[in-house]
Amino acid sequence: MPDDNDRKQKEITGFSTGANPTGRVLISILFDKALRFFLKRSQREDPVDRAVDYKTSAKDVIEACGVPHPEVDLILVDGQSVRFGYQIRADSRVEVFPYSPGHDPASRLQERGIEAFVADGHLGKLARDLRLLGIDVLYDNTAADRDLLMIIRMTGRALLSRDRRLLMHGAIKNGFFPRSQQPLEQTVEVIRRFELSSKLAPFTRCLRCNGILNPAPKESVLGRLQPLTKLYYNDFSQCSLCGQTYWRGSHIEKLQKRVRALCNQ
Repeated sequence: MPDDNDRKQKEITGFSTGANPTGRVLISILFDKALRFFLKRSQREDPVDRAVDYKTSAKDVIEACGVPHPEVDLILVDGQSVRFGYQIRADSRVEVFPYSPGHDPASRLQERGIEAFVADGHLGKLARDLRLLGIDVLYDNTAADRDLLMIIRMTGRALLSRDRRLLMHGAIKNGFFPRSQQPLEQTVEVIRRFELSSKLAPFTRCLRCNGILNPAPKESVLGRLQPLTKLYYNDFSQCSLCGQTYWRGSHIEKLQKRVRALCNQ
């Protein structure tokens, strides 16, 4: 009995699983302009033509061109939407699109409503900026790839990384590759990609460990304060995880300026 994938294949191409005289199929892949960033410069203007093994998955075809699957939200094979595991069994035209809020829920590939992240070791300033805005981001600059993958398996967090190979790992369901190398621009990219504007809550997370900040009576943190801080400040907050104490000292003006710069983008 033919499976669902076989029936869908026949609807799209006219071929069923058994119709494969050569073992290779020819495909023409057209990437949306926003995804051509990942392609070789020589491939960015025209469709990418490839000969691939019969029954190669759509995910493998796309990633062989350099585009990580978390960057792909819609795949069309000869005009029909397919999943990452779809097996290409006949000569086809493949169109690949990035995340878009307007994609049909039945066709889109990327999860919506993601609000928790883990950043790889090269994105410390991005992690700090996101925490400054109240976004939940785990970060450890000593974490190896295997550590990040374990966190993702256990928590379902989305990965923020500029390591394409890591983003292509099968364990990664959700993720993003910041295009810019500038932390402020990277932060804006993440907010836009995951539609986080309405979730921003500046100065509610610990910049050191990502814990939630709670109001703290002055008398409860006196032992942590320098003499001048005790004298001039009365309003404090404290991290619920690491105990780091915060107050609106002279440094706050710089942080507020950073928040305004991020929110105005």
